[in-house]
Amino acid sequence: MPSTDPVSRPAVFELRQYTLKSGRRDELIELFDREFVETQEETGMVVLGQFRDLDDPDRFVWLRGFRDMATRHRALSDFYGGPVWAKHGPQANDTMISSDDVLLLRPLSEGSAPAGTTSAAVPAASPAQRPEVGAPAPERFVSATVWSFPPGQHDGIALIRDGLLPLLHSTGPAPLAALTTETAHNTFDRLPVRTGENVVAVLTSYPDESAHRQHLADVLAHPLVRDEILPGIERNQTAAPLTLRLAPTGRSLIA
Repeated sequence: MPSTDPVSRPAVFELRQYTLKSGRRDELIELFDREFVETQEETGMVVLGQFRDLDDPDRFVWLRGFRDMATRHRALSDFYGGPVWAKHGPQANDTMISSDDVLLLRPLSEGSAPAGTTSAAVPAASPAQRPEVGAPAPERFVSATVWSFPPGQHDGIALIRDGLLPLLHSTGPAPLAALTTETAHNTFDRLPVRTGENVVAVLTSYPDESAHRQHLADVLAHPLVRDEILPGIERNQTAAPLTLRLAPTGRSLIA
């Protein structure tokens, strides 16, 4: 029987980016927030965040978490093999061009400290606090920055974990999540994930985009970031970091 116990501190995550057919994002969001939130969580996962990409009107971004890889396999099998997806999945799929841009992630740091601390930046899930269906979108801005490094290379990741994250925490709002690549094999082949990745993803919430810009400016002006941390990250990365500018939907826990 599927678990109904909420995942309060997930250890496995999926950061999912969907490319949609033109003009159909709001249709998918309305369907998703109405039909696919509690019904996924009833199988043992937690829906952490649903977002509009502010740079692409046809891009939907969302994040979900699982207790572990075994739970992930069971939960995905139950949900995508269940009656809710059978009924509403065809409509959801019809809005999409691609749903395969998926990063499988785990916490960047081990431990049980609250989300946003340097020892374990992991999003805490409180489904009981989720707004009701039809709630207006909050006036919040979420940034999600993804750094990419060569497979097996850890120097850049260590600079983010031990250098950049503490300064982000001390100069502005603490990151809601700091995640890195989960290297376990994807055991649910029906949903592909990106392979050969070695990334760090950091999600932070702000009252508005101007607060994000000010926080970024304060971090970049710090001598340690300017002279040591960022040059070190740049030497190790395989491409410039990708920053997603995101607006939470009305039912997103991350807002």
